[in-house]
Amino acid sequence: MIATIAFGLLIVAAAVQIAYLLRKERKIDGFSHYILLAAAALLLAVTIDRSIRIRFVAVTNTFESLVFFSAVIALLLFIYRLRAKEKTIAFIIFGGTIVAIAFLAVASSPIAPKDVVPPIPALQSYWLVLHVTLSFIGESFFVVAFICAIYYLVSRDEERRKRLDRLTYTTIAIGYPIFTAGALIFGAVWAQNAWGAYWSWDPKETWALITWLVYTAYLHTRFVKRFRGRISAVLAIVGFAFTLFTFFGVNYLLAGLHSYA
Repeated sequence: MIATIAFGLLIVAAAVQIAYLLRKERKIDGFSHYILLAAAALLLAVTIDRSIRIRFVAVTNTFESLVFFSAVIALLLFIYRLRAKEKTIAFIIFGGTIVAIAFLAVASSPIAPKDVVPPIPALQSYWLVLHVTLSFIGESFFVVAFICAIYYLVSRDEERRKRLDRLTYTTIAIGYPIFTAGALIFGAVWAQNAWGAYWSWDPKETWALITWLVYTAYLHTRFVKRFRGRISAVLAIVGFAFTLFTFFGVNYLLAGLHSYA
């Protein structure tokens, strides 16, 4: 029920954002980000409630992961809205809100069982908690970068494109080390503890590495002037597409050690 209320709040926030985006005077929305904050608080409450009930941090299945992921996205959008007063941020906040709504829609679907059950023994490791939570926090920054990159490609205003390019870079620059620590470093440590090997070329490990390499390539484009802009934006979009495939595609299309998630 709490997650459903949060889902409803995100839809309300998106409706408010659309109303402001369609206004001719283009005033900055001064309300919807507080709705996002309320939704984030409710989603984190769901995580805390389930954690208490299973006596472990509730981030070990698809439903719990998507609830936590959506909460972090909503919270990050709230923070960005507080820091940025320019009109460019409105579309970015709206795009991020839509992504959070989509994730919660998947969480409410039959493909994400909602049973409150303790995780299997292999998952009861706090290395796993660091692995999952830091991965999603890093990927939340990638969500913002993804929206910025799309906006960059469709925008024709040169000054706006510069701001979007800068914001794409800063969000990836922040998210990249967090994702690296969570997905690769703590993931490898947990794998060693759970399965006795730091790396097994499991499909999810492989696609997480591919995703990391795409974002690594993105950061390298910042050192080559002719690659900045459109090529950088395309890489940011491709990186997020691989992020989605790593989470959804691998879980449901490829069998491996992560199939339980």
